[in-house]
Amino acid sequence: METAKVAIIGFGTIGSGVARLLLEHRDRIARRAGKKIELVHVVDKDLKRSRNIALPPGVLTSELSDVTNDPEIVAAVELVGGLEPARSIVLELLESGKNIVTANKALLAEHGPELFDRARQLGRTIAFEAAVAGGIPIIASIGECLIANQIESIHAILNGTSNFILSQMEENNTDYASAVAEAQQRGYAEANPAMDVNGSDAAQKLAILAHLAFGARVNWRNIPRTGIDIVDVADMRFAKELGYSIKLLAVAELVPEGLELHVSPTLIRQGTTLAEVRGAYNAVRVVGDAVGRVFYHGLGAGQMPTASAVVADLVNTVAGRTAITFERLNLWSTEGEPRVRLRDAARVPGRFYLRFNVDDRPGVMAEIASILGAHNISIASVIQHEAEEDDASNTVPLIIMTHMSPEGAVADALKTIGQLACVHPGSVRMRVRD
Repeated sequence: METAKVAIIGFGTIGSGVARLLLEHRDRIARRAGKKIELVHVVDKDLKRSRNIALPPGVLTSELSDVTNDPEIVAAVELVGGLEPARSIVLELLESGKNIVTANKALLAEHGPELFDRARQLGRTIAFEAAVAGGIPIIASIGECLIANQIESIHAILNGTSNFILSQMEENNTDYASAVAEAQQRGYAEANPAMDVNGSDAAQKLAILAHLAFGARVNWRNIPRTGIDIVDVADMRFAKELGYSIKLLAVAELVPEGLELHVSPTLIRQGTTLAEVRGAYNAVRVVGDAVGRVFYHGLGAGQMPTASAVVADLVNTVAGRTAITFERLNLWSTEGEPRVRLRDAARVPGRFYLRFNVDDRPGVMAEIASILGAHNISIASVIQHEAEEDDASNTVPLIIMTHMSPEGAVADALKTIGQLACVHPGSVRMRVRD
């Protein structure tokens, strides 16, 4: 059987998992690739760090040139992460004739056009299944399996860290700070979890999915996004009372006015598939005009789920399947016009959950309702519980659920409401999906 030589760049958690699969399951992978896949180099800066896998002698190296100068290596897996030196490494690998497999969603979201154009110029390929939703095969599903469809919408939970935090808050009545600390303790969150909790990670992944499904060309920074740090454990209780769970939802929806894109904490009706996604899991619901609604659920991060997706890309690359789809999809091309235009976020309609901390006195509801009415925002329901007997603040939470209203109108109304003397700082606005 023919042998295909490959290399891994970056030997952290995911790199170790990829190496384990390649070394411990050679025969299984060879049967499915039609070739023996030989791991000849693993490049890492630290050669002395203790790892959970023993590599064959001579495989571990600190020199990228060991890979770029070896013409027999046909594919390299980039697992360095971040933007630099990952971008420079990928370009150097492409120039040396290597096909690329990567799990680096930040790199694709930021430098996709440059890298993909260069790969096409050099006759190379880039595969990236592991960049979005870890072990869930969503890239192949949208790019290949659903090719007969016009994708109409994507609703997804794309960040396992945020989903774990929200699950802890909902199920255990844990406050936000404690839930973040537990996520860090379990290894779900970094020491600085900002990219996860502020919606940036999900926005990067949504930009990739939107490009794949709709041909959208959008910088992830321009996707409207709100993080989960606005969510209080009290919101979890109010949402439950209303029949909802709160999830960090990434949305791409194609309508006649354009493509709607946003990432935000969202109230999702309990009992629906997305509302029941717990812990560090991801989920993606896709609607196509032919297939209808399909749902994907699985671990969106972690060593072996991500390694599973990386090795699948590696198998497809050495087997020649990636070359076919890479050319056909023509992803991140700078040529031609975008296939869709983005919808003005301020005009996107939706139902909203509003929470205000207000003075416990007569007339407050009337003042707020008057401002909402002035912005043509209709109230669907209201929750206002009595203040606790031992609460000396003389304030109460006021919860309002709206009917369908444009995002911009609701945002403007909240600015005006926030100026009322009876409304205290900390008002919250979240979308509602039934």
